[in-house]
Amino acid sequence: MKFFLDTANIDEIREGAALGVLDGVTTNPSLMAKEDGDDYPAVLKEICDIVGGPVSAEVVADESGEMIRQGRAFARLSEHIVVKIPMTPEGMKAVKALSADDIKTNVTLCFSANQGLIAAKAGATYISPFIGRLDDAGMDGMQVVADLVDIYERYAFRTQVLAASIRHPMHVVEAARLGADVSTMPYKIFQQLFKHPLTDIGIELFNRDWAKVMERRKANVRR
Repeated sequence: MKFFLDTANIDEIREGAALGVLDGVTTNPSLMAKEDGDDYPAVLKEICDIVGGPVSAEVVADESGEMIRQGRAFARLSEHIVVKIPMTPEGMKAVKALSADDIKTNVTLCFSANQGLIAAKAGATYISPFIGRLDDAGMDGMQVVADLVDIYERYAFRTQVLAASIRHPMHVVEAARLGADVSTMPYKIFQQLFKHPLTDIGIELFNRDWAKVMERRKANVRR
């Protein structure tokens, strides 16, 4: 499974990349609005340079022609750009056109297997089922992931399942067990993947025991 960061924060992305396990980044207008910069293309290009992997840039339009225009402009920024497009009829027109131009796409705001099936038939590179939002609405977000993985394998669709709206580390584990290709998550969740209380206890114990060894060594030298 690939790990993507769901952020537009350059510091978080640099730190994630330095850890050596970051494969890509997803952004959206809301994430961009949280940051200080107002030059969206410049930020996207910097993120692409840092990550060297897929970076989703979301269009902001309701009509397919404008989505296509924005998508082509994003794609010119870097070979790593993936154009993020909403799951609407106009969005699917844009996905079809951009796919014909060999521009990668990420269909966002997916909440059902039917929507994911349509996106795959339109030629989407990625489909983003929003797990957390489905769970919040009293539905089973992971069931949509499971359905999409099964459908895509059954019909040999090349669209990758990108688990989005990740709320906690177990979402990542569950998505991986179901065969999702990617999990995209906030930096806070990404950090939590590394942590376990027994790891912390073990490190503390090793450090304490090593300190005893060093104290004995110092005592022997003094003799």
